[in-house]
Amino acid sequence: MSLTEQDVRQAEKRLQERLQAQPHAVSARYDRATERIVVSLSNGLDLGVPVHLAEGLEGAKAADLAQIEITPTGLGLHWPRLDADLYVPGLLDGVFGTRRWMARVMGRAGGSANTPAKQAASRENGKKGGRPRKTTPA
Repeated sequence: MSLTEQDVRQAEKRLQERLQAQPHAVSARYDRATERIVVSLSNGLDLGVPVHLAEGLEGAKAADLAQIEITPTGLGLHWPRLDADLYVPGLLDGVFGTRRWMARVMGRAGGSANTPAKQAASRENGKKGGRPRKTTPA
């Protein structure tokens, strides 16, 4: 399949329409005090993303986090020293990495939840002798 000049113009027009309709990054910086990436968007909103929640950024040195490149469309952020990328529309939707990464981060948070319901269930389970032992099939 080959692209025509008209196909390219139509695609560029769609991109421009999308950029006007959707906020995009105009600047980005690392804030050491709050340990967040602060992204200023075209609609005036500043978005602060905690570094420990973003795939590829957790555990990175401040000097590496401070080097941020914005893609020409403003839809992507890139850290050349870390070879890490984040998608700005995804950040606005609360997506800070791949599906696998998000499942691991959210699973860790959910598993460590300390709610009254979880405490009560644990006490009831304890009264019954605790968690049943795992058995291996013969």
